Amino acid sequence: MPSETPTHSRDYFHGLLNLEQQKRRAKDLLKSARASDVKALARFQEHLPENLGTAPEALKLADAQVVIARENGFSSWPRLKQHCDLLQERRRQADAGTLPTLDTPDTVHIRCGSDIQRGLQSAGFVGTFQEFADPFCQGPLPDGSEFEFRASRAQFVSEAYGIELADATARQRLEYAALTDASDKSHVVMWFEHDSYDQLILAYLLNHFATAARPATFEVICVDRVPGVQGFTGLGQLAPEMLVWLWENQRRPVTDEDITCGTRVWANLRSPDPSILATVANEGTPSLPPMAGALKRHLRELPERRNGLSLTQELVLQILSDRGAMTGGKLFGLLMRSYEPLPFLGDLMFWHTLVDLQNASTKPLHVADTHEPWPRRSLDITAYGSDLLKGYADYQDSYRGERWVGGVRINPRDPDVVSYRSDVSDTGAIAITTK
Repeated sequence: MPSETPTHSRDYFHGLLNLEQQKRRAKDLLKSARASDVKALARFQEHLPENLGTAPEALKLADAQVVIARENGFSSWPRLKQHCDLLQERRRQADAGTLPTLDTPDTVHIRCGSDIQRGLQSAGFVGTFQEFADPFCQGPLPDGSEFEFRASRAQFVSEAYGIELADATARQRLEYAALTDASDKSHVVMWFEHDSYDQLILAYLLNHFATAARPATFEVICVDRVPGVQGFTGLGQLAPEMLVWLWENQRRPVTDEDITCGTRVWANLRSPDPSILATVANEGTPSLPPMAGALKRHLRELPERRNGLSLTQELVLQILSDRGAMTGGKLFGLLMRSYEPLPFLGDLMFWHTLVDLQNASTKPLHVADTHEPWPRRSLDITAYGSDLLKGYADYQDSYRGERWVGGVRINPRDPDVVSYRSDVSDTGAIAITTK
């Protein structure tokens, strides 16, 4: 069994809290608590410990409102109300065409995808949007020359995601060139969330600007939670008004400490010895708190000590073991919504993981409808896959492919490749061993 129980629940809420709805939720919670509902009382115990021991019948509406506020990430009900009022005002301004000035035409917004581009435009941002989306959480990160590095990245993206090499190279050329141009801009803002896809790209960008000229005003938005959004996954799920909220409340200057953290992480990420990166993850990254958690999740893509599977591979098999046969598309949805502790995969990245998982002398998956695209193929776990979950077999004995976790090459058939394994302690620290 995986080391953690899949209890995550994400509904990809857009973040636009409605005050009237929250009032109704508080009334319903109070009613349930006064009826001695166990789940309702547990919510009071978790979020209102100062009232511990209060008899259910003595609870007040104000108590329930505090619980609702704290569940949404606010310290008090007035803070939640203030936030809801502000969002309502932003909506009124948008409808009336009177949004306040946010950025300028000289501002460059850098993001590791296009998911917030339209939202920024709808919110009234007028700057240039620049995507930089090289998925460093998959594929090789060779510690060689810049030319060799980019060539290997383009080759991987082409082969793994089914993109023509010329197209992958052309897109790469545009994105990397735009970073050089950004140094000449008066205002650059980087928008990032907390998963390994985002954080590894952020580390690269910080490393880039450690040696390149920095923009006159250089800022970052880097968040792992958003008020009102339980189970926050990413910026792309947020409504335009919430992007404005982030701009006004979470935007800050990039500091020298950020640059130092990024350069250290980027160098260690490309090292063939993952124990160095594990040390960084375990020590923490104070200037960029989300990065340490992303690094721990990244390192769990190394073969696990118990069965040789990466965490993603193990979760795929666990879902099929728990739920039975299903299509690849449904499998991806369950992984992202319920099983993955820190979602980072896009759909093409996930399909690549499935294809690579089958690159073994003994198959952990049974795949039907092979004439269909991966999202419509029916998948089920094999007896070998079940043995892997139970720890009765080691996937690296069967694996016939080659994959990379940062600078770590995984190829069990090559005797010159060090076989690193990951493990997680009771405290959540990442341990790296060799086998």
